Amino acid sequence: MRIKKGFTKHQKHKKIHKLTKGYRMTKGNLVKVSKEAILHAGQYAYAGRKKKKNIIKTLWITRIGAALQESGISYSALQHLQKENNILLNRKVMAYFATEDKSTFDKIIAEIKSK
Repeated sequence: MRIKKGFTKHQKHKKIHKLTKGYRMTKGNLVKVSKEAILHAGQYAYAGRKKKKNIIKTLWITRIGAALQESGISYSALQHLQKENNILLNRKVMAYFATEDKSTFDKIIAEIKSK
């Protein structure tokens, strides 16, 4: 007795179509094209997750730089002084202080400048 694969194939196709719902043209309808679209979408998503980290890092640097303009020191000079004085505060924390807690940020800058 032979085994027919109609039901299994249909389930696999349904799974693929569910993943490609809303895709343009034949990418959401044809199984072969949909499979390829899923692979590409996965690659784009992976690259996007990496790119997102760079965008966030750029945002932190921008926020710190904007807060530093008042104290008359550049971002690169701050980084240099931090490294020289062995003050280990990362960009995320500095950006938080620069936007949310200005008094603490000013104290940190004063501490870095004084050393």
